[in-house]
Amino acid sequence: MSATPSPTQPPAAFEPRRVVVTGADSGIGKATAVALAAPGRHIAITWHEDDDGARRTAEEIGARGATAHVQRLDLTDPRQGTTVVDALAQEMGGLDALVMCSGTGSAEQLLDMDLDRWRQVVGVDLDGAFCCLQAAARHMVAGGTGGRIVAITSVHEHAPRVGAAPYCAAKGGLGLLVKVAALELAEHGITVNAVAPGEIATPMTGQEDESVLRGKERPGIPVARPGDAREVAATVAFLCGPDAGYVTGASWVVDGGMLQMGPQAGSHLTSDDWRRP
Repeated sequence: MSATPSPTQPPAAFEPRRVVVTGADSGIGKATAVALAAPGRHIAITWHEDDDGARRTAEEIGARGATAHVQRLDLTDPRQGTTVVDALAQEMGGLDALVMCSGTGSAEQLLDMDLDRWRQVVGVDLDGAFCCLQAAARHMVAGGTGGRIVAITSVHEHAPRVGAAPYCAAKGGLGLLVKVAALELAEHGITVNAVAPGEIATPMTGQEDESVLRGKERPGIPVARPGDAREVAATVAFLCGPDAGYVTGASWVVDGGMLQMGPQAGSHLTSDDWRRP
């Protein structure tokens, strides 16, 4: 157990020198890995299906002066989360930060869903995240210098969506796992937070490499557009850095104000009528 800092002494500056970002072959994971890359850092990324995308991410990491490490991770077998995080931590000589971006979803109603589909989504999004988080935390505790863990959840950690029962259940569960981990790991100098994106222009929403400022009107989102993956990555980078040492157990919503709409709906509105009483 690490000693509690004296109240008269500021906490030591934290530097995420060795980082694992899962699901970094595209989208939020890629943007996060690139945002965290800096000279002298080691950024380990995982991919599931897009090895070319992982290679391109690794090239961008290298262009920023960091050393890239790449491994495939298939969380349909959640135990791979433990195996791969262990291997990457050993390869980098330790672990300072973990960002969990891997995930999957579904688009069918409860009455049409079989148990195998339910278990696949929950297995990847919740069981796989647990295995990654646990493995990373063990390395951080052993290292004795603290750490940062960030889980990419979703606005559907906080609000339901028709046709996404296992996704919502898994993201809601992951949000509470983050809170429990924040309590249990605080004494080791490890912070644990969630980032909950709304509609972001990524492959998961069919919008890879498209401008969010041109031809992407979203009347149901207060800022009237989807988000850019780099906007999510900037929040993650803050939570992984030295200035976020007093932030733990929180869920940072990055959704352009969509959740504030409440019963007025959100990203799929087709009119701006809600803006006028």
